[in-house]
Amino acid sequence: MIGGGVKQGHVHGKTDKQAAYPVTHPVKVADFVATIYQLMGIDPHMTVDDRQGRPIPVAHGGEPVFDVIG
Repeated sequence: MIGGGVKQGHVHGKTDKQAAYPVTHPVKVADFVATIYQLMGIDPHMTVDDRQGRPIPVAHGGEPVFDVIG
């Protein structure tokens, strides 16, 4: 991700020696989605109703990763 409010050249967290698993600051897909929504000006904690009227969270419980936002 470059531009759009993301810090350039920023490394977020650390991985193990094989780069297979995060050691610090793991980011879930929902967090990635929430970060993109945040940068687009969409509240990542917002819900939309499905056809049955049930609230569905737009970012599925993810939290924006503010550390990568410039």
